[in-house]
Amino acid sequence: MKRTTLAASAALALVWAAQANAQTTELTLCWAAWDPANALVELSKDFEAQSGIKMNFEFVPWPNFADRMLNELNSGGKLCDLMIGDSQWIGAGAESGHYVKLNDFFDANAISMDAFVPATVTGYSEWPKGTPNYWSLPAFGDVVGWTYRKDWFERPEIATAFKEKTGRDLTPPATFAELKEVAEFFQGREIDGKTVYGASIYTERGSEGITMGVMDVLYSFGFKYENPDKPYDMAGFVNSPGAVAGLEFYKSLYDCCTPPGMSNAYMGEGIDAYKSGQVAMQMNFAFTWPGFEVDPNVGGGKTGYLVNPAGPDGERFAQLGGQGISVVSYSEKQDAALEYIKWFAQAEVQQKWWSMGGFSCLRAVVEDPAFASSQPYAQTFLDSMAIVKDFWAEPSYATLLADSQKRFHDYVVAGTGTAQEALDGLVADWTVTFEDDGKL
Repeated sequence: MKRTTLAASAALALVWAAQANAQTTELTLCWAAWDPANALVELSKDFEAQSGIKMNFEFVPWPNFADRMLNELNSGGKLCDLMIGDSQWIGAGAESGHYVKLNDFFDANAISMDAFVPATVTGYSEWPKGTPNYWSLPAFGDVVGWTYRKDWFERPEIATAFKEKTGRDLTPPATFAELKEVAEFFQGREIDGKTVYGASIYTERGSEGITMGVMDVLYSFGFKYENPDKPYDMAGFVNSPGAVAGLEFYKSLYDCCTPPGMSNAYMGEGIDAYKSGQVAMQMNFAFTWPGFEVDPNVGGGKTGYLVNPAGPDGERFAQLGGQGISVVSYSEKQDAALEYIKWFAQAEVQQKWWSMGGFSCLRAVVEDPAFASSQPYAQTFLDSMAIVKDFWAEPSYATLLADSQKRFHDYVVAGTGTAQEALDGLVADWTVTFEDDGKL
């Protein structure tokens, strides 16, 4: 009897010890500082309640996000147990040993990558691309699209003036030619006693902004990163005639139709310009859309959502955004971090994530028949994610991006040289990098 009581007491003590350990375990998740991160904090309260693990968060503003977090990874820092890193980081995360490979964990927990939107698996999780080697779980689907002032487009006096000027109806632009025509029409127009402008586009120099904007146009004009039949063979693809025309178009849109003071604009500046009623149209990532719906100035049916327009030959692609969630290899709490990923992958969690403003990548959520009508922007999100392309995800991503940032900003904003010279220079820059990497 005494022996049985002692054994029971010992077993209970082990249970209490395990519970106490869980309650004192803390994880730090690192991500950018933006609205979706705030939603994730709220969502993660469910994980804390179920697991007893406390979640801490380290959020860094987008302009500083890459520098801060890549420095953290490159130094082997232990700040982050979980990292929601940009899609372009996946190559460096895998090859430099920053991220834990998740294949065995996925297999052991019946987490299938087939359950996620294919473009997000390729964009956020795979390295090398096209192989079943996974370094993250798709966490937040995002893509560049456009918003437009639907309420302005529908005003009879504005629609009449547009038709008198152009000979066609004022409709949401389906091509870049139409988009520029609409932007020119609104540029300098007075609406409700205020001078408005055509469009807000990305021009930011310091991090990634102008590259994300320019590429959103160049893809649909025929730009390709490399010869499809010969990796890293870029001449004639990066600087093709179509790519040159696309870069010229982007500069012409900047010159003709943007508000004053937008020479270094990215996501935040675009949001401000649109919400304040400065612009008729706005280029921005889809993550901004839930905020517009509840904004007193542009919500309540005043905003329309557009898939990135088609280029001159009918091609239509969009710049992928978004991120996957990875376990940082330097973390001393990898088991607990993996528990968070297991929890986050559940269908009911992903459905709640979408309802809170997070853009789920789980097919069970986005392919549900009710999804397309669940939000005014849901169908546009689906259509956009079906046509995505992404920037290089090579380990030398940061160098490749710095080159494009300089070349694009110098031409588009500073007016230096020609589009052909900018893209020829970019081929030369990228060639040096890939030679240094031993890939050429």
